[in-house]
Formats: sequence, C-alpha cells, structure tokens
Amino acid sequence: MYIVTKEISIQNEVFILTNQRAVFWDKEKALILSDLHIGKTAHFRKNGIALANHIMKSDLERLSVLIEYFQPQKFIVVGDLLHAGDNSDVDEFCMWRKQYPDLQLYLIEGNHDRLSDSLEDKLCLNHKTTSLHLHGIHFIHHFDRLQSGFQITGHIHPGIILHSAVKSIRLPCFVLSNDQLLLPAFSEFTGLDTKNIPQKGKYFVFTDSEIYEI
Repeated sequence: MYIVTKEISIQNEVFILTNQRAVFWDKEKALILSDLHIGKTAHFRKNGIALANHIMKSDLERLSVLIEYFQPQKFIVVGDLLHAGDNSDVDEFCMWRKQYPDLQLYLIEGNHDRLSDSLEDKLCLNHKTTSLHLHGIHFIHHFDRLQSGFQITGHIHPGIILHSAVKSIRLPCFVLSNDQLLLPAFSEFTGLDTKNIPQKGKYFVFTDSEIYEI
C-alpha cells in the first residue's frame, strides 16, 4: 500500500489528506476518518448474499498502515463505525483494536451506530458523543446547517465523475469549503454519492498513486 499525502490548512491548522481515505491532524496527533461500516459484509452474508470477508480485512490493513505511518495518539471516527450492530466482523474489529491499547478511540455517532451498553464496552471506545469540539473545529457525522463554525463531517460518501475522450470514471474525494471538510467513506465497500456533495469548494480526488485538486 502506497501512501500519498497533501497538506491543507483549516482554521490555521495543518491537516494532511491521504489517498487512503483518511486525514491526519498534526497538532492533535489525530487520525481522522469516517464511515468504516464495520460489519457490512457479515450483514450481507447473514442475509444470503455471498461476500468474501477479505473486504473488511483490507480496510483494517490499510488502517494499520496509516497508524504505523502517522503514529497518532487519537483515532477519531466521524460516524458510522458500524453498519448493522454486532456480528462476526465486529469481533474481528475488536481483536484488531486490541493491538493499539494506547490509541484513544473517539466515536462521533452516525446514523448506523446503534450501540447497546455491552457493544460499547466490547468496542473499547474511550469517548462516544454525538459531536466533538476541538480548537474551534466541530466534528459531526452529518453537516448541521444550524451549527456555526467549521465542521468536519462524513455520511455522504462523496465522489466525483471525471470524463475523458475514452470513458468516464467515478472516484472518491474530499470536499473542502469555507465551513466544511467532507470526508470520503473509509471503507472501500461503499457507494459514491456524486450528486449531493457541496457544489462550492475544492475537490481533492485521489487514486492509488496521487491526489489532485479540482
């Protein structure tokens, strides 16, 4: 796995975008991402749709490489850590989580994060909240139009369509506007929304080998 980075400035703070669907906040030593949807493949298998479990394994392997690369102290998930409650994929995530006992896991709850007390304990969360404020930056799963200040959000699974003379391709992206950084879905087993993303702002589109701004 090859990590490509691009620095951007938000509220006079340095944030590092990566081509691996995550952001690193240098000042807070925080790895930030959204929409892991842990348990989605197991949920599909339970409902009769045959999917290999290597999809989630790949997501966790990418996450481990990012942790080794940035050496974060905080791991902030901006919603939808889970997909459909407790299942065998969640067990695998919990085993993975135990490799990093000193990493503080913050969950900003998303619409899929329906956690019982027992499941919350199982996930080894250090902090769980519906929103988080750090140094004037507001972390929330879905953009809140009533909230003032800059927001880092997920939920949309943003993507963009690029056209060439030969074909059109859909790629995930970050979207940066005056009041929001919209994160791509971290899990590769998600769709891309190319219609409901912010229309004003910069699009940081990424592939396995590069990040470029549109």
